[in-house]
Amino acid sequence: MRALENERWPARIAAVISNKPDAAGLAFAQARGIPTAVVPNKEFASREAFDAALRETIDGFRPDLVVLAGFMRILTAPFVEHYAGRMLNIHPSLLPLFPGLHTHRQALDAGVTEHGATVHFVTAQLDHGPTVLQARIDVLPGDTEERLAQRLLEKEHVIYPQAVRLFVEGRLRVDDAIVHIAAAD
Repeated sequence: MRALENERWPARIAAVISNKPDAAGLAFAQARGIPTAVVPNKEFASREAFDAALRETIDGFRPDLVVLAGFMRILTAPFVEHYAGRMLNIHPSLLPLFPGLHTHRQALDAGVTEHGATVHFVTAQLDHGPTVLQARIDVLPGDTEERLAQRLLEKEHVIYPQAVRLFVEGRLRVDDAIVHIAAAD
């Protein structure tokens, strides 16, 4: 939201939707007059039922792009396929390394010297969609999960808006699971 406002992208945020009614992003959006909705996953008997309700809610706002942020739920294949090529996620590792949870711990346990974050298109395979952008940081002696996460978050806040802007500007193309970025006009 801040990048869109500060850089004056040719776009608007259609809505902010969460499965948690107390999500900070909802209040942030409401304070700026952006529509919000809550689809609480705990009110549904199955993942499929939740995804159907979430899809209906999202589609009601007619977005060109769905941007996941802090959404810690595995989505069903039909849901993901509905938004194929127009749903982005950011993951705190250099994918394909360390998919899933606890990525900073995984990186430290593996003894890697470099860690990072990946913005990718979402596919049915968890954390394996085509990579749009990555940011890298060195793993420093004495790093803890918390310090690594904090340093990486700064980079995430740079590359995620960059990736969204590339989509908004029509500069992303995916061929055979490889993202190509067109030069700016």
